[in-house]
Amino acid sequence: MDLARSQSGFSLGFNSHDTSPGPIPLQLLNGEKENDDDDDQNEQLSFLGHQLCLKRKRDGQRSSCPPNSPNRAAVQVGLDSRQATVRGWGNQALAVADPEVYEMMEKENERQFKGIELIASENFVCRAVMEALGNRLTNKYSEGYPGARCYTGNQFIDQIESLCCNRALAAFGLDSDKWGVNVQPYSCSSANFAVYTGLLLPGDRIMGLDSPSGGHLSHGYYIPGGKKVSASSIFFESLSYRVDPLTGCIDYDKMEEKAVDFRPKILICGGSSYPREWDYARFRKVADKIAAVLMCDMAHISGLVAAKESANPFDYYDIVTSTTHKSLRGPRGGIIFYRKGPKSRPPDMLPSLSDGNGHYDFEERINFAIHPLLQGGPHNNHIAALAIALKQLASPDYKTNMKQVKRNAQALAAALLRRRCRLVTGGTENHLLVWDITSLGLTGKNFEKVCEMCHITLNKSTVFGDNGAICRGGVRIASC
Repeated sequence: MDLARSQSGFSLGFNSHDTSPGPIPLQLLNGEKENDDDDDQNEQLSFLGHQLCLKRKRDGQRSSCPPNSPNRAAVQVGLDSRQATVRGWGNQALAVADPEVYEMMEKENERQFKGIELIASENFVCRAVMEALGNRLTNKYSEGYPGARCYTGNQFIDQIESLCCNRALAAFGLDSDKWGVNVQPYSCSSANFAVYTGLLLPGDRIMGLDSPSGGHLSHGYYIPGGKKVSASSIFFESLSYRVDPLTGCIDYDKMEEKAVDFRPKILICGGSSYPREWDYARFRKVADKIAAVLMCDMAHISGLVAAKESANPFDYYDIVTSTTHKSLRGPRGGIIFYRKGPKSRPPDMLPSLSDGNGHYDFEERINFAIHPLLQGGPHNNHIAALAIALKQLASPDYKTNMKQVKRNAQALAAALLRRRCRLVTGGTENHLLVWDITSLGLTGKNFEKVCEMCHITLNKSTVFGDNGAICRGGVRIASC
């Protein structure tokens, strides 16, 4: 549009319209009284060539509507009604706004307070985390990443997410030049699938620990008969490695043998009910041998890793994922750490995962997989709560708590062993243990129900030899 040739005489001000040709700059001018004798003060406003007349009451002039007139009263009543409606919708406490939900929540609070919670996937968050989860951050939509959002008004959201990322790296002692992090995943299963989506093509191969051996369904699993029970096994081809049936520990020799034959593009370490340490160096050796990306899902032990109460996978792995609500004691969600910068692995390791200059390109691929491929806007309240939880990881109290968590698990294992109970792997080296109750003629499903009646919550778990992930012959017990 050629404004220089516009004949509209664009102006804004309290002055008469100028019809002279040529551009007229936008300006605000002082109002001029047209007629001092008029009862109403008329001020002329010219906008896009059109005359507008504004009427103002002079100082000290009474309103045309007497205070007690019916019209004025009706207007006031209508305004008060609308304001009351807004207050009623937006400012009511939960107990008033929805007593039914409030009552259920109070009963859950009481259950958690009076019962004994022994589920490995759960923890108790602090008050600050709960406050962060329930605030106005949930109102804001923030698709994208700091500095590159799809919406405006995200300057403070950017600050919160950047702070959370920095704290995540600091919590595990990672160099920001060598590691990056994404804190937007809604869960660890989402995080794992984002890694596969970003680095692989449909039908590519992955390999992880099978579910009855203590693995997680998101690592790819087929129940007997070939039924696929997770998205990762539907969209990618998976083959699981297993534990030794006699010891319950991972058979690393057979794992390597399977990996060499199957040649997965991503080799996965980690599980949901494996009570022993992992031989990270052995996994690294196998991954290099088959030119695979090495990924660790440390969902259950990430808090122990941060407190240096468990071996550190970051020294060996290319990608590390975790939940944020288990031993990390944060809000429910997931997190992905990935290597960046110059590659430190053999040059023949999946050349497609390099930028051509010997640098990792995990960052671009994984971030793009999270958004826009798999997720929409991040949960800003979760990210703020996670930042708070990550700050606590550096405190002496947290490290003391993690030490005690391990001691409690080991004490429980020792007590069960004295009573001749059969524990998978014969004990524990982290925060959980798996009790095989098949020899007692019981199932995990029945056992957990009996415990629930006694106000003890734990969960059924598969043990090696179970007929898939549905019929479970053990129970998983944790101390955090």
